[in-house]
Amino acid sequence: VPGGKAAVFPVPGALLCALLWAAAAAGGSPEPGAFGRVYRGAVNINAERVYAFAYRSQPGQVDAVRVYVNSSSENLQYPVLFVVRQQKGVLSWQVPLIFRGLYQRTYNYQEVSRTLCPSEPTPEAGPSDQIIFVDVASMAPFNIAYELLVTRLENFQLETNKAFNFTASPSQPQYFLYKFPQDVDSVIIKVVSDAAYPCSVVSVQDIVCPVYDLDHNVEFDGVYQSMTKQAAITVQRKDFPGEQFFVVFVIKPEDYACGGSVPSSTHGNVNRTWNLQRTKNLQVMIEPSIKKSVYVQAMFFSFLSFLSFYLGSVVVAFVHYIRVWRKSSAGRLSPDDGSGIMTSSHPITASTPEGSSYGAIDESSSSGGRQLSSPEHGLPPASDTDSSVEEDSDFDTMPEIESDKNVIRTKVFLYLSDLSRKDRRIVSKKYKIYFWNILTIAVFYALPVIQLVITYQTVVNVTGNQDICYYNFLCAHPLGVLSAFNNVLSNVGHLLLGFLFLLIVLRRNILHRRAMERKDVYTLDYGIPKHFGLFYAMGIALMMEGVLSACYHVCPNYSNFQFDTSFMYMIAGLCMLKLYQTRHPDINASAYSAYASFAVVICLAVLGVVFGKNDMWFWVIFSMIHILASLALSTQIYYMGRFKMDLGMFRRAAMVLYTDCIQQCSRPMYMDRMVLLIVGNLVNWSFAVFGLLYRPRDFASYILGIFICNLLLYLAFYIIMKLRSSEKLLPIPLFCIVATAVVWAAALYFFFQNLSSWEETPAESREKNRPCILLGFFDDHDVWHFLSAAALFFSFLVLLTLDDDLDTVRRDKIPVF
Repeated sequence: VPGGKAAVFPVPGALLCALLWAAAAAGGSPEPGAFGRVYRGAVNINAERVYAFAYRSQPGQVDAVRVYVNSSSENLQYPVLFVVRQQKGVLSWQVPLIFRGLYQRTYNYQEVSRTLCPSEPTPEAGPSDQIIFVDVASMAPFNIAYELLVTRLENFQLETNKAFNFTASPSQPQYFLYKFPQDVDSVIIKVVSDAAYPCSVVSVQDIVCPVYDLDHNVEFDGVYQSMTKQAAITVQRKDFPGEQFFVVFVIKPEDYACGGSVPSSTHGNVNRTWNLQRTKNLQVMIEPSIKKSVYVQAMFFSFLSFLSFYLGSVVVAFVHYIRVWRKSSAGRLSPDDGSGIMTSSHPITASTPEGSSYGAIDESSSSGGRQLSSPEHGLPPASDTDSSVEEDSDFDTMPEIESDKNVIRTKVFLYLSDLSRKDRRIVSKKYKIYFWNILTIAVFYALPVIQLVITYQTVVNVTGNQDICYYNFLCAHPLGVLSAFNNVLSNVGHLLLGFLFLLIVLRRNILHRRAMERKDVYTLDYGIPKHFGLFYAMGIALMMEGVLSACYHVCPNYSNFQFDTSFMYMIAGLCMLKLYQTRHPDINASAYSAYASFAVVICLAVLGVVFGKNDMWFWVIFSMIHILASLALSTQIYYMGRFKMDLGMFRRAAMVLYTDCIQQCSRPMYMDRMVLLIVGNLVNWSFAVFGLLYRPRDFASYILGIFICNLLLYLAFYIIMKLRSSEKLLPIPLFCIVATAVVWAAALYFFFQNLSSWEETPAESREKNRPCILLGFFDDHDVWHFLSAAALFFSFLVLLTLDDDLDTVRRDKIPVF
């Protein structure tokens, strides 16, 4: 039925007519527009305005046009729609322009200013004509007023080494063009602002339309980073085939991403018209980055600086060889009987009654019942050969019964012969386990770390999000896939010096082994017993610190900071164990218990990073564990490992305190040890109280500080006791001690020059960024890497050579402290 068909399609027919009328009106009579002139008008559902702006583009010239619009209407149901049509693209937006923040809060801007994607330079010899259409429309049934201003930008292209100032807001983003000069392969974009807020984003995008210049899409393309007062992005020519790029500046509607206040309201349906209240003044300057020759110079400097340590070691070894050769030619000096080292009574106990220094063991009973060898006595008995002991034995080969250990180790004055009674081969095998265990730990620890940081770097390169990694962006020099090659290269010192230390230890080990094979009397019964397992472990730990520090600096952030500190804990722990082992070779901790303790510390460090920021319960538990561990370790050290740790230990400790401190108020049996342990416990308790009160955010460094303070305290005690015992410091260990102190002081100065901080937001961290200070390639933290590697190396040499003066002193004349 014809009437029925007409009744079915009344709406589509009317819509089609309306669209045809609108198209004819839009395309038939656009109003010619002039640049720099403000156009005012009103639009509604029946009235639409079209403006045409024509201009002439010169050959090789990049023309940029900026459109400014304004509407007094705050009606979100009927916004004013602006559509800009160009030769190769369309850009559209609405006014009020809506931005969304946290908790879906909305911010409405009535003033909007956008830069149109510039036309490409024309290859023709003559000028070309360009035209831009601006459509203004609204679906409102009533008139809505608007303002329109279209201008041509005169300062659209940034120049090298020339600062440019401008203003931006969330609804008025800015972007500019930069072309690489012919002789420049890499540039660094530096952006600064006097005000930290509002939070902003700096983006580098390829010359592709459309340009993503709004808060919700600026992260879609290119490389970007958030900013408060400072930002820096290094750009390489090879990443942009057109040898040019856009630098985009976007102001965020809220500041929480940059560390500002978080909106308290969760209501997202409240309209807020902010207009130009979030305006930010910015300054941008693009400077050429370093040339390839600087990379070569930096690599040569890094390797040659540490290879000079190899040369110095060769010189020292040669001088030592010459001195030994001259001594052997003139006839070897007789061993020191101890008169120059130890008086008839212990110097520390010179004021004690005669006969109280009963710790020295007679020559006929020292070293496990074996008669001490001397030049007069000849070679040691055959029972000391390797065949006399089962090498695979795991039993305590101390010839005395278990109770005799208590008799010996609880004397008031102990000498080294009292605590070096176990067979040396069994003890050496025990200490070699330290080396093999840390080698295994290093492999299993490093492999997943390397995989993880490669993933981090890949994510940064693919997404362009430079907020993932906390670099010093003012001194971050990329190479290959690495964003900050200089931070990785500066860790080469740990590898080279760690390997050099292993070579030095290996040389000493070979010389010691040869002396043992020829039954050298000085090696068998004089000086500190030589066990090299812990030294090998320390060398591997130093090398692994370099590897893991380099991995951490591939992409430093909150999640992987423990990689940079894990082996520092081990280094500090191994150094303390080595110091203790020197005078207590028979009763040092086993490798399994030592590494298990390190594993507990690393677990606590990870928990502290996760829960240590604001959770009071964590700090209470950690402080209790810290204090109890200090007391337990102090008890074991004081009683030379003879205090049993079981359920009855609290009752025994109470009885000792009651008997010695309350009932008799007697002088401590081991005064020197007591002084050390009291000072050590005060230091550790102070750390525990400090952590409980202030709850430092950098928990990993807090634990590392505890380890280092305990190590320095123990080393100072050891050197003081050594000097009190009339022992000498030879030139080499004295030089190493002075070098260690000087280099550590310099290293710590650079360490505390904070260049970034993952405890803050990426934008706040960039406020601390500083330019390079060494060769135009390395920053303060790189210098810390260089100096800390040298300082650790000298520290290891101190432990290796500290007791070389005792090599000609009988072990029953060497005091234990």
